[in-house]
Amino acid sequence: MAEPYVELKSVSKYFGSVVALKDVSFDVRPGEVHCLLGDNGAGKSTLIKTLSGVYTPDEGEIRVLGKPVRFASPADTRDSGIATVYQDLALVPLMSVARNFFLGREPMRKFGPISQFDADFANRTAYDEMSAMGIQLRDPEQPVGTLSGGERQCLAIARAVYFGAKVLILDEPTSALGVHQASVVLKLIVQSKARGIGVIFISHNVHHAYVVGDRFTLLKRGRSTGTYAKGEIDRDQLLNLMAGGKELVDLEQELAKSGRNGAA
Repeated sequence: MAEPYVELKSVSKYFGSVVALKDVSFDVRPGEVHCLLGDNGAGKSTLIKTLSGVYTPDEGEIRVLGKPVRFASPADTRDSGIATVYQDLALVPLMSVARNFFLGREPMRKFGPISQFDADFANRTAYDEMSAMGIQLRDPEQPVGTLSGGERQCLAIARAVYFGAKVLILDEPTSALGVHQASVVLKLIVQSKARGIGVIFISHNVHHAYVVGDRFTLLKRGRSTGTYAKGEIDRDQLLNLMAGGKELVDLEQELAKSGRNGAA
């Protein structure tokens, strides 16, 4: 089995007296989709920001290719081959697809002392990279706002892959998408995996995660409640753990008891 590209070792993060993460450990290997599952308040957002260099762990460590690292900023994380695709995608709707593809890393060509944005290279590259991901653009100069939600997700992922991401952190990539658009993004995740890229798929949707996931780590109130390989757990068991099976049984018994008392 391949060495993990990135791993967390007993990572904790506190905000005053609030425990956001406590002793969380997991890793992702090249060509693997590792799903982090949890409801709102489980610690997913804090974990994303810790992995992407926004926060520094208060305890524990992050390792890249077995070596401890300390990310001072998101730029440090990107330089280590870890790219985060957030829910808002960091796209500018009125700008073209090509401009968004190279946003902040614009290719330039020089005419003597003058530098100019290389629109031909940007358009050609954006079109080719999106085509490789299975998205046929009408025109790379069309505004991003004209793309569907699934196509925008694909643009953000294709951009990260083009700029050398070895691990993709995907923050709820299918949460606001319809069935067809979600399937497009899930296919793209499988393609990224086939290219040897590790994917950290953060979601509360077990149905989407189970389709593409190889391993699943569950978060609850900032703590990991276990990591399971796909062969060790089926979808219904995963749903039961996510939904808090014991809590639902207790609630059902409590409601039944209340109903009997009311009838009496």
